[in-house]
Amino acid sequence: MKQMEVTILGQSYILACPDGGEASLLAAVASVDTEMSAIRDAGKDKARERIAVLAALNLAYQLAERPHAAPTQANGSARSDSVQIDTMLARIVAALGSDGHLL
Repeated sequence: MKQMEVTILGQSYILACPDGGEASLLAAVASVDTEMSAIRDAGKDKARERIAVLAALNLAYQLAERPHAAPTQANGSARSDSVQIDTMLARIVAALGSDGHLL
């Protein structure tokens, strides 16, 4: 497993990344950064922790609204949307972990 440095909402994070998962991780980071930036730019909230939670909920809702065909991984096994949501939320919590209250 390698580590990658990414930037979300102007803050750098070092994230663990499985071998071959760089493109997927960068796509996920881009989605989270876009969602968090939109919430921040709307001016409704300035606390990063709250912005992260709202972004996670928005992204989870978007996943839940997708057709129920489960995406397949490279090895051909299907992952349910709830597992993907749990994984995404865990990564957000881990990334924010030590920062807690960023603003």
